[in-house]
This record gives sequence, structure tokens and C-alpha cells, in this order.
Amino acid sequence: MSTRTLIRGGLVITAADELHVDVLIDHGRVVALAAPGTQQWTADRVIDASGKYVIPGGVDAHTHMELPFGGTFASDTFETGTRAAAWGGTTTIVDFAVQSKGEALEAGLNAWHQKADGNCAIDYAFHMIMSDVNETTLREMPRLIEHGVTSFKLFMAYPGVFYSDDGQILRAMQKAGDTGGLIMMHAENGIAIDVLVEQALARGETDPRYHGEVRKALLEAEATHRAIQLARVAGSPLYVVHVSAEEAVAELAAARDLGLPVFGETCPQYLFLSTDNLAEPGFEGAKYVCSTPLRPREHQAALWRGLRTNDLQVVSTDHCPFCFKGQKELGVGDFSKIPNGLPGVENRMDLLHQAVVDGHISRRRWIEIACATPARMFGLYPQKGTIAPGADADVVIYDPHTTQTLSAATHHMNVDYSAYEGKTVTGQVETVLSRGEVVVERRKYVGRAGHGMFVPRATCQYLG
Repeated sequence: MSTRTLIRGGLVITAADELHVDVLIDHGRVVALAAPGTQQWTADRVIDASGKYVIPGGVDAHTHMELPFGGTFASDTFETGTRAAAWGGTTTIVDFAVQSKGEALEAGLNAWHQKADGNCAIDYAFHMIMSDVNETTLREMPRLIEHGVTSFKLFMAYPGVFYSDDGQILRAMQKAGDTGGLIMMHAENGIAIDVLVEQALARGETDPRYHGEVRKALLEAEATHRAIQLARVAGSPLYVVHVSAEEAVAELAAARDLGLPVFGETCPQYLFLSTDNLAEPGFEGAKYVCSTPLRPREHQAALWRGLRTNDLQVVSTDHCPFCFKGQKELGVGDFSKIPNGLPGVENRMDLLHQAVVDGHISRRRWIEIACATPARMFGLYPQKGTIAPGADADVVIYDPHTTQTLSAATHHMNVDYSAYEGKTVTGQVETVLSRGEVVVERRKYVGRAGHGMFVPRATCQYLG
């Protein structure tokens, strides 16, 4: 049964506006906005948002639920991961289906549909990881685009696993350019990094902090530059994932100054954590091993500046959690065997609100980089990413005054540590609606696995 819901008394914040308006929801969609008291609306459910923000549900365009990596699997399933996302005010994830070498793209996509179908608390979509670019898989790309999977991720890193060489990258970019697809790039020079890893281990440098030292910022910048030039040759757009280094931001800014369709994403871990965390004593630094790696703290200013100047457009999480016990510990005595990834899908909206409190970004920019732009970038707008008549009623009541302390003891991600343990932030999600259905009600989870639906995506809305 559809419930007609009225949210009243709150400050509605979108990427474009901040308005004191009431929001009427019916049949899972936003149907109207009106100044308080101007409409005599009736509703089955009235939510009082006085003193709170009313914001679009977050769109996290980079997650890895159940990802196989380094002989183990990411510890969040689609059920636990989407539930945690909902707790954190995210109502749509775009996860990565993985093509296994020698298999068809469609086989990988079907495998991910099976993992997610009936298990998600919130709506979801897929990107496609291409780990084997060949004539057959290139022919499959237009078919996937027709099925609403319109972006394809390639890796310049991880030789022998996901790595594509420049020729394969160029071919995939050409096909994307012809068909309206968007190439997403993990930009690190994996061939050179492997040499540095081998040399570090030979010197007995085995601790987690060496993970950051061998994956040099210059090798991220070099790969970012190369990806941009290949995209120019191919006539295709490019989206660079998890940008972490000042030098890589400079490459993106230079490309955008030329008017190229080049986009960049960063993640909360690069904005709030650093190599100080990787260097924590004992084996604690393993908790912070991800790729691209955490950088020295001085890189953070360039990332914040990039977000303000729109040289970086999106903040996603790259949520890929591995438990410290039994998973991260696979790399004791050899940093190269530590599974790469951090938990974060539950923390992103709160950390970015803290950035508003700290003066790094405005409230509207918060919604822009976390909701509206990822929705536009990946063909989900205006169904997702805004509060407007006709949009899905993915709505969060956000208390900007409450303080909370982030901790593994209270988070809902299926992982035994928090990357932000003990950090106090201002602001907290109070109530979450997904397509008009309440998923979190006044800090109580009332959602269910199977409510979340697969959302086929249009192509990138920033391309003419």
C-alpha cells in the first residue's frame, strides 16, 4: 500500500537551492513542494523536520560489495552494505560488477545481479569492470549500455588481475566514445609500482606504511596524464576514480582548462586520513591500506580546493571493507598481501557535513558532490540526487546539530574496525526514506532486504 507522506518544517537543501518548504510524497515520488501553510495537504504520515535539513538521499557511485580480492572477499554483502548505507543517509549505490578474465561481460554482470537481487535495502545500479578487453568484449559494450550499465572501469594497476595495457585502454575508449559509454579509470602505473614493491620487500620493508611509499604520487599523476591523452586520442570522456594526490588533481585541472570531458572523483579517506594512519604502530596501519593509497596530509588542501573549483566533481567512498582479524592480517610480514580497501559507505554523508561545519565547502556543494553530481554523472538524475516533483522520494531528514563519535562499536558495516574510530562529527541522519518507504525512522532501522531495486542508468548527463 502506498503511503502519502508530508515532511514539514525543514530546510530543503539541494545542489541548487535552500528553501523552507514542505515536501509532499505520494506513490514513492515527490509530488509537490510548497511554502509552509500555503497548502492544505492531507497525508497518512506527517514527519516534523523542524530545525532539521531535508536533503536528497546520497548517491555513492563507487562501492564494492562482496568483491573478490587477494584470495578473500569484501566483508559487506549487498544486504549488510546497503543497510549500512541507509543508516548513513545514502539511498543509491552504484557497485562494480566484475568480468573475470576469459569470461563475457554479461556473465560478470549476471553474477552481480544474482548477488544483489532481493538483498538490497536501497536502490542500486552497476558499473562494469573490464579485466579482459578483446574483440568479443568490445562488441558487448553497446548491449550493456542498452541494459542500463553505461560505464566501464579499466585499471592501469594490478598486472595479472585487472590490468589493461594502453592498446586495450585505447580500444575501449574508442568504443565508449562511439556508443555514449563512460570510461572510469584506476590511474596508477601498476607496472612500475610492482618493481618498487619487489625492491621494497627485498630490502625487508614489509610494514603497511611501505604500501603508501611504493605507490608514489608521481605514478598516479603519470597514469592520470596518460589516461587523459589516450581519451583525447580516442575522442572519449574520462572519469578518474579515487584521486588522492595533488599532482593528479593538477593533471585533471589542466585537462578541464582545455575544455576536455574529463572528470575526477575523490573519497573521504583522502580528505580526512593520511600516511600518518598507515604508519600507526604494530600492524594497525593495515586498516588503512587502499589503492590509490593515503597520501601525506599536505595533499588534502589540493583535494579540497579541487572540490571547491569543480576540478573534482564527486565524492564517493570506494567502500571495500576487509576485517582486520583474518583478512587484513593476510599481509603480516608482507604489505603487498594486505587486501586493499576501506569501509566508508556509512560515513560519507556525515564526514562531508563535517566539511561544511569546518568551512571547506558550502551546504549546497555538499549535496552537489554527494547526491546531484554523481546522479548526473551516471545517468540517474533527476530520478535520484534531488528533491523535486517527479523525483524518487529518496529523502533524508538530517539533524545538523547533533554530535556523534564514529566507532566500530556503533556502525552498521560488517567490518571489525572503523577507519574513523573516535572521530567526533557534527550532524547525524535521523530518518531515511527510499522511494517513499521509511528505511530508518528516528535512528531505528525499519527497512528490509529486497526493498532496493536495480535502476538502469542513462548515459552521462554532462556530455552533449
